[in-house]
Amino acid sequence: MKKTAKILALALLASVPVLAQNKKQNKMEKRVINPWQWQDQRSYVQAVEVKNVKGTLYCSGQAAVDADGKSSTADMKTQLAQAIQNLEKVISEAGYECKNIVRLNVITTSSAAFFTCFDIFQDWIAKHGIKQATTLMEVKSLFETLKIEFEATVVR
Repeated sequence: MKKTAKILALALLASVPVLAQNKKQNKMEKRVINPWQWQDQRSYVQAVEVKNVKGTLYCSGQAAVDADGKSSTADMKTQLAQAIQNLEKVISEAGYECKNIVRLNVITTSSAAFFTCFDIFQDWIAKHGIKQATTLMEVKSLFETLKIEFEATVVR
């Protein structure tokens, strides 16, 4: 019986480095693909490859809607800040982190108005160290009085 216990203990000890290596290999990895550099000034990347993902969060469009469901009638700058706050809330409530946003679609009723406060968006991206693929779309209208909406994919 003692020999069997010793053999099992040795086998277990021998497997620890393998288990540790497998755990390390299973850590999420993100790789940014940027064949050019011009997009760096626009706060996005051309593509993001993600490996060993433990979860993926697909966020519905987040806009300037308050906790009671009332759409904002404020200007673009105010709506942009509230939409960002709402997106952060959804991501954190789900147990994810903004730094792991890999896809962010920006939908706006006025790209001209959005670019007047683009620094707010860029500061938020920089604050979290987000490296995301992005598409910007201008549409005729959004729900009710909304001017901007963010649709995100987040991994962990």
